Amino acid sequence: MGLLKEHDLGTPAKPGPATVTVEIDGVPVTVPEGTSVMRAAAESGTDIPKLCATDSLDAFGSCRLCLVEIDGRKGTPASCTTPVADGMRVSTQTPKLEKLRQGVMELYISDHPLDCLTCAANGDCELQDMSGVVGLRQVRYGYEGENHLDAPKDTSNPYFDFDASKCIVCSRCVRACGEVQGTFALTIEGRGFDSKVSASAGELFMDSECVSCGACVQACPTATLQERSVVDLGMPTRSVLTTCAYCGVGCSFKAELRGDELVRMVPYKDGGANEGHSCVKGRFAFGYATHPDRKLKPMIRERVTDEWREVDWETAIAYTAEKFLAIQEKHGAGSVGGITSSRCTNEEVYVVQKLVRAAFGNNNVDTCARVCHSPTGYGLKQTFGTSAGTQDFRSVAEADVIVVIGANPTDGHPVFASRMKRRLREGAKLIVIDPRRIDLVRSPHVEAAHHLQLAPGTNVAVVNSIAHVVVTEGLADRSFVEQRCEDFDTWAEFIAQPEYSPESTESITGVPAAQLRAAAREYAKAGNGAIYYGLGVTEHSQGSTMVMGMANLAMATGNIGREGVGVNPLRGQNNVQGSCDMGSFPHELSGYRHVSDDAVREVFETLWRRPIGAEPGLRIPNMFDAAVEGSFRGLFVQGEDIAQSDPNTQHVNAALSALDLLVVQDLFLNETAEFAHVFLPGTSFLEKDGTFTNAERRINRVRPVMTPKTGKHEWQVACDIAEAMGYPMEYAHPREIMAEIAAVTPTFAGVSFDKLDELGSVQWPCNDAAPEGTPVMHVDGFVRGKGKFVPTPFVATRERSTRRYPLILTTGRILSQYNVGAQTRRTANIAWHKEDVLEIHPHDAEERGISDGDEVTMASRVGATSLRATLSDRMPVGVVYTTFHYPGTGANVVTTENSDWATNCPEYKVTAVQVGLKPGGRPEERIAAADETPALAD
Repeated sequence: MGLLKEHDLGTPAKPGPATVTVEIDGVPVTVPEGTSVMRAAAESGTDIPKLCATDSLDAFGSCRLCLVEIDGRKGTPASCTTPVADGMRVSTQTPKLEKLRQGVMELYISDHPLDCLTCAANGDCELQDMSGVVGLRQVRYGYEGENHLDAPKDTSNPYFDFDASKCIVCSRCVRACGEVQGTFALTIEGRGFDSKVSASAGELFMDSECVSCGACVQACPTATLQERSVVDLGMPTRSVLTTCAYCGVGCSFKAELRGDELVRMVPYKDGGANEGHSCVKGRFAFGYATHPDRKLKPMIRERVTDEWREVDWETAIAYTAEKFLAIQEKHGAGSVGGITSSRCTNEEVYVVQKLVRAAFGNNNVDTCARVCHSPTGYGLKQTFGTSAGTQDFRSVAEADVIVVIGANPTDGHPVFASRMKRRLREGAKLIVIDPRRIDLVRSPHVEAAHHLQLAPGTNVAVVNSIAHVVVTEGLADRSFVEQRCEDFDTWAEFIAQPEYSPESTESITGVPAAQLRAAAREYAKAGNGAIYYGLGVTEHSQGSTMVMGMANLAMATGNIGREGVGVNPLRGQNNVQGSCDMGSFPHELSGYRHVSDDAVREVFETLWRRPIGAEPGLRIPNMFDAAVEGSFRGLFVQGEDIAQSDPNTQHVNAALSALDLLVVQDLFLNETAEFAHVFLPGTSFLEKDGTFTNAERRINRVRPVMTPKTGKHEWQVACDIAEAMGYPMEYAHPREIMAEIAAVTPTFAGVSFDKLDELGSVQWPCNDAAPEGTPVMHVDGFVRGKGKFVPTPFVATRERSTRRYPLILTTGRILSQYNVGAQTRRTANIAWHKEDVLEIHPHDAEERGISDGDEVTMASRVGATSLRATLSDRMPVGVVYTTFHYPGTGANVVTTENSDWATNCPEYKVTAVQVGLKPGGRPEERIAAADETPALAD
């Protein structure tokens, strides 16, 4: 397609039926009550000139360009701020309006650089467009006298510049920062002629609170805020609609190109998940796809001590198949397996699990989703009957009380966080349950009503105490429970036990009883109470128990089955939901159906023409254990750096070292590839063709922006390996893979590329009962019939602080980086986060003689690493925190083998450690040591 231009209707749509009829330039149009005259005109086919108005922001009425005349009214009101009235007659083009608009434009142009021909925004500048629309042919005021043409340019941000000389002070950037993003980093400083846009009281953008989401760049009508990529490469000429490959929000983007070169990523207004918003990663951090580190040709080596040798695809595939077959002949069919990736498309994941089951002949397939959200699948399936979140993201706009548990949305899921903050500014209450004081606890215009700062590992005790208050204080929704649920009485008897009272658990959790009771009442009495949670819930030894505990709480209070409520996991990677949906677990086929079900296996066996084992295969931890023991010998790893991301790095490395064949498919030679014998180059999201499924079950199309730089799609590689192993697996296009997925997976039965192209996206279940998808689950009944209450006893983690390891380490993410950093570390995002640091409370630091900026050692019972310390009171005394984006510091060197009792999801969030000053770790000592280093002889 050419360049996709989205029609800007000037002001946001108003909800409700179209009941008000107005006449605009003689054309009648009927719109909802409260609609602006400007939007009504646009819907009738007439675009009124505008500069400060845009349909992503509330009307402002400052530019005075959108003036109209209304029969029976004096003056010339601004159409953006004037609501329609039934019978209103509006004129948008009259000699009077023409003269007024030209006068306004003359004032703008008289203080604006006349460099249109050389300006980067030439052809994409609203000021330029509006000059033509109003018929401006002269500027009577001249260009002499006081002006802003020599205003400085701020080039501090690595992705965009701010050229104040071109600013018309329309306030669109300021309003976008507040209304859309919710950061409020920008303001209008001064009055009258001295008015100017300012980043946090005169600071540079890079030094301000700006989070580089791009909302200001998107809103700017001139070249004042402009992407450097546009300046360097020129204006794009065509667009491709696709989906971001970072977090589980699943934002839709217009990839805008000039020829075959990607110029910029622009958030798509009709994207179901993001509705025109973005974050710094999705908007700007796409350069890794063309980074020189990327490997584009297959490579093989006999031993890991050998140098890599580039080969063609045919050689690499034949070698891989030969080695897998040889291992199986010697050690048995179950001696090999595969790991699928949550960064790959549904279609790519599906063919890899099919490769394992049909070509390898076993169920030894697992996914990186195990290390983040497998407890979600288990817990929600036990209670609700399906392994996914209950709402769409829009639903948060109807919530009255929002509970955020073990998640940091502003860093991990920033576009959803902006939606949430908008609702909080409108008056919804917020409860944060987290050991760390995340930004949502207090940030501009948002403050949590309650922050339950619990001790790491005590989630279940806290949720049980909240439920205890609900039951013992008569706050349960008995009508909902009696109609929709089962086993409530048994659960209520369990949860009402004195040991789960806030007073009893206070000594365990560290949360004051009065504070917990107040939060429990707040949630239980809310009209709509919504729970959103993240890895701080699932990555615990009681992760599955906690998910069931939250489900119990939602059912007990009736907060399921409508907008504004629910239990909602915030998925960490772009296709965590999809990789689970596709049958990547050793015990489940696609659609979460157990391999022991004869009827389910028969469906796949008939289609695949291969028998499928009724016994579950090996999970990732079991694969590692079996590799060390010697019975597991070959592994295919699709797009996952398990040597950096999985816990207890020493054990992982030992397992990988023991393999006879390790095949890694990825963009870069990562930490896992250090142990590999075959490296198969992967494709970036810009080259993929298929679908991702986000955290709200939304299936989005991923369209190729460019052809695969490797010469093959990843799904083709899996099919070629299967073929070389004697199992034909042929598809002409990913749409055929999706057709097969739909044929064998009831929740995807109505999904097709054609439907996605028509509707934009759908949320599963999508079938005959819901042909356009299901935004909200469990409306009339639960998937399992009745919701099931499950007792959730609190069992303390085995990982305890000791005299030797007195601190508890917990981990998380930061906004600018993503997962193990393989992508974001190869972009300008390193400007914000150059290394992982250890946040330590000043009290704990003082006890250890540690100052801010010192290099420290951090050791647990399984390993040790070193990193710089940052003093912070975000954590309570006794708790330290770090991120895991850099392999050099390797946080998972110290994390242990502990895992969730039901799913083996690793317990990343609780590790007993000791922290001490590293010898020579003070900045001044490092400088002195460097000065004392003898110079090399000439």
